[in-house]
Amino acid sequence: MTTAFYTHADCARHEMGSWHPESPTRLQAIEDQLIASRISNLLDHREAPVAQESDLARVHSLDAIARIRENCPRVDAEDNYFPLDADTTLNPYTWRAALHAAGAAIAATDAVIDGEIENAFCSIRPPGHHATPLEAMGFCMFNNVAIAAKHALEVRGLQRVAVVDFDVHHGNGTEESFRNDPRVLMVSFFQHPFYPYSGTEHPAANMINLPVPAHSSGGVVRQLVLEKWLPALHQQRPEMIFISAGFDAHREDEMGQMGLVEADYAWITQQIKDVARVYAQGRIVSCLEGGYDLSSLGRSVVAHIKVLADLE
Repeated sequence: MTTAFYTHADCARHEMGSWHPESPTRLQAIEDQLIASRISNLLDHREAPVAQESDLARVHSLDAIARIRENCPRVDAEDNYFPLDADTTLNPYTWRAALHAAGAAIAATDAVIDGEIENAFCSIRPPGHHATPLEAMGFCMFNNVAIAAKHALEVRGLQRVAVVDFDVHHGNGTEESFRNDPRVLMVSFFQHPFYPYSGTEHPAANMINLPVPAHSSGGVVRQLVLEKWLPALHQQRPEMIFISAGFDAHREDEMGQMGLVEADYAWITQQIKDVARVYAQGRIVSCLEGGYDLSSLGRSVVAHIKVLADLE
């Protein structure tokens, strides 16, 4: 079995201004590090298709979908940006980029379930885990991981899935999408207090939310994974695992103030992979979320993919 790498050129055409940290250069940094590490040619490179609006509607309201579709500026417009909030902006290519991002997650899900590949990494943007059923926010348009998980459950007939989120920020949109859904277990850690200032008040039984203070080290996170994530995952026995793979908890990433390094991401990925092999036939789909220091982002993604692809 192989690891697939999904992306699309349109994902790099969405941008929110030269000042914005969630920039197209993030995808190029990942590609550059894959080449430099000499593992790029060992992956199954696949072009992401577009998602259909019916796919998006399994998670998002029709109004939320329409707000993205109808407010993207024309290419020839005098102002090429439409602000959704203070840090989330549409440009003329956002709609297509968002469709390809969600489409990558869905296509990867199908390929993994069909047995074409063991697992996949989706190098996509815009990211997704802050997008709630009702609104885009936090750099995110549509919730790629939630859309893929719903596809696995409602189209492909799986009974139980897990979502693992190791971004430095709480995945509030994913939690809102699956709160009290017994088919879905979500496990996460996140810096707290920190944007979006959620995840600590009365989480549902299917949410393992682990807030950690700024400057927490990889050792702290590893202990939480062993003590909290793994028992819950073994109890859930997921038939597939989805990863919201944010790399902004890296110690070099100034978006957050945590202390993880590449070895921590590799270790976490191995724990997830071990669970997937026991219960889920190894089935994992990982989707890029945060990670804004370009060097540490590229290196961390390589460490993550090396474990997924058994290249360590």
